[in-house]
Amino acid sequence: MVSVSNNQPIIIRTERGLTISGTRITLYDVMDYLTAQYPPKFIRSLFDLTEDQINVALSYIEANRAEVEAEYQVVLRQAKEIQHYWEERNREHSARVAAMPPKPGREALWAKLQQQKAKHELEASIF
Repeated sequence: MVSVSNNQPIIIRTERGLTISGTRITLYDVMDYLTAQYPPKFIRSLFDLTEDQINVALSYIEANRAEVEAEYQVVLRQAKEIQHYWEERNREHSARVAAMPPKPGREALWAKLQQQKAKHELEASIF
């Protein structure tokens, strides 16, 4: 890790991973934008970082490229697994909700909703 004195920004390891001190911004957040080829000035502005903070982050990434890249790949894989889990869970929940009958007293609204849905599906199939 980078160690700088006098309250200068450093890279620290937190429960979230490698983080810019004094922020909740991880190096993986910065890597997302570096990978997408955004300029450092844009990344700095996006995360509301100081010039020193972005410079420390970029310097650390460059000096420890292999380590940061390996951790970044793990973070990406975990994020994809989490996203897949929640998409599947939401798909199952949506299917259960869609299969439920309308609540008593709302049958007319349900029928109207089904008509509108069928109309939109028909219009979508035409185009």
